[in-house]
Amino acid sequence: MAANLIGLTAAQAVAGKGHQLRCVFGVRVSGKATMSNTAVLRGAIYGITAAVIWGGMYVVSDVTLVVIPPFTLLTLRIVLALIVLYPLDRARNHAAPANRTKATLLGVGAVGLGISLGAQFVGTDLSTAINGALATSASPAFVALFALVLLREKLNLLRLLSIVLASVGVLAILNPAAGDFGSDTFAGNVFLAISALTWGLYSVLVRLVTMNHSLPTLTVTVYALLGGLLFSIPASALELSQRPIGEINGGVVFAVLYLGLASTAFALLLWNRAFALVPASLASLFFFAQPLSGAILAVLLLRQEMTLALWIGGALIAAAVLLPLFRVPQDAPVKPKAGG
Repeated sequence: MAANLIGLTAAQAVAGKGHQLRCVFGVRVSGKATMSNTAVLRGAIYGITAAVIWGGMYVVSDVTLVVIPPFTLLTLRIVLALIVLYPLDRARNHAAPANRTKATLLGVGAVGLGISLGAQFVGTDLSTAINGALATSASPAFVALFALVLLREKLNLLRLLSIVLASVGVLAILNPAAGDFGSDTFAGNVFLAISALTWGLYSVLVRLVTMNHSLPTLTVTVYALLGGLLFSIPASALELSQRPIGEINGGVVFAVLYLGLASTAFALLLWNRAFALVPASLASLFFFAQPLSGAILAVLLLRQEMTLALWIGGALIAAAVLLPLFRVPQDAPVKPKAGG
């Protein structure tokens, strides 16, 4: 009897927290409907492509952060993305969201593009690239947790198995023994953990907003980027007073363009679209393509050895991502507005 009461109280507490967050962001969970195989396939293509683009991001960030401070680099990244996406959004004559919806989208952007990406850059700057890849690989687990609390998505056995399988694959590829978890990198590792947590929250909030507002994904992404700027610009001004920008060369310019145009403008739009099309707990699995693509790029571009661990890890991640796609999920689908 006591155990049942404790379990009931805990469940009510979790549900209460989810209700509070839904109220803060001015959204509610809509009713259920069915999802087509086409939506699942498109969501998989978008999500996996975004993760593949992000595969080389940590190495690029690690090198660039030597010259450009974290929040200044983040601000440049967001501004470049807006230069591309804002005119596209205006050219399609998308209607502007209501003021309350704008505030919601800006808040979601502050969480994902301001806090999460800012913490990611700070963490990578204070820690190491491999630590960054290891820590942020926890994001799918946080997505599943927030999807349970905020979207009331049930984590079925197949998706749970996929998360575990992919996590094992990530550990096989990245090898935690090669990471640096000493006292010198402790602060950086904390920031990386915060980044993983808030990225999971951001991804679920994108779906939550999309489920309740008839907005194109392009519009959602533009306002999210603007929300990120509200956080990154003040932080950049503060850090530049203590740490100026170093010497800029061609490599740094290329890295900034890659981070702004490919990793943010294109990949973020694809990632948001994936979460608009399929349940968050399923879309989160696509993130596991990131460490796999990073390892493959290291083999192709840096001529690192294709080890047995990489083969095994890659096979596990591929299996984990593909398994749930063979069964079309029936929970909380979304039909995003055309043109987004």
